[in-house]
Amino acid sequence: MDKRRILGITRALVLGAVLVCFATAAMAQQGWPNRPIKLIVPYPAGGNCDSIGRLIGEKISGPLGQPIVVENRAGAGATIGAHVVARAPADGYTLLIAPTAVLAITHHLRQLPYNPDTDLTPIAQLSMGYSLVGARKDLPANTWPELVALAKKSPGKLTFGSAGIATHTHLSGEIIHYEAGIKLLHVPYKGSAEALSDLIGGRIDLMYDPVSLAQIKAGNAKALAVACDMRHPELPNVPTLKEQGLIARAGSFFGLVAPRGTPPEVIKRIAAESQKALAAPGVKERMVQFSQYPDYRGPDEFGKIIREDSLYFKDLIKRLDIKVQ
Repeated sequence: MDKRRILGITRALVLGAVLVCFATAAMAQQGWPNRPIKLIVPYPAGGNCDSIGRLIGEKISGPLGQPIVVENRAGAGATIGAHVVARAPADGYTLLIAPTAVLAITHHLRQLPYNPDTDLTPIAQLSMGYSLVGARKDLPANTWPELVALAKKSPGKLTFGSAGIATHTHLSGEIIHYEAGIKLLHVPYKGSAEALSDLIGGRIDLMYDPVSLAQIKAGNAKALAVACDMRHPELPNVPTLKEQGLIARAGSFFGLVAPRGTPPEVIKRIAAESQKALAAPGVKERMVQFSQYPDYRGPDEFGKIIREDSLYFKDLIKRLDIKVQ
């Protein structure tokens, strides 16, 4: 058999194999989903990310016809869970629910084993938060101006907890303190639930996290302010920071992303079901209980929001000289 004939047969075999792969992939996509979908929450159970993930997973599992299995992969400021998704197969069976910090902040502060700009694909923004300035119940300050006065008497003595270094709950505090001209000691945790536990126990003084709502309503902590442009519907008597004389950017989104390369039709389907879920009866009321409100944005708009937030925080981190030790 001459070389040209051998080369022709080889090419035909290779082409056939490629066509089989494409056909198999197409069949797999048409059958999606045909097994459970894993939703990675990069924080411990009990925080807002976990609560929203479980709520949305519960709502979209029915229409998709498959269980949404929530898996908590906490640690390293949520980067462990995000890395799991970034390196997962782009087949629509591994998703990530993440806040602003994971997608627009952390990679400006330290080297990561993944790049959210290139390794993850936006699916949908799900919600925005009523960020609360929560304080231990026996803190000798009941308003934001009183807190500022207390902090200025003893710079660096008061403490504030967060869900981890470089998370939005950390940077929100740093930004607010900078704008107010005060200094507090940051105490990082592995998630919001742990920080909240220490706030209730009086081991830290403050936290900038909507997860504190239930404990504030129960009287185990108190709210000094709402760190967004409108008052919290569950705390109508608590004024915003702006109403108390301080203007500072706050608030964080939660959204769904997938590994880069996930088929567009899968992205669109998950986004569409998420939009329906957020509009379902009772969802808004449930979200308010953990200081969130539904704010759906589709793949393209969510991607734009991530890019704009990323540029904002990159400039802010540089301007405030915020560093991760």
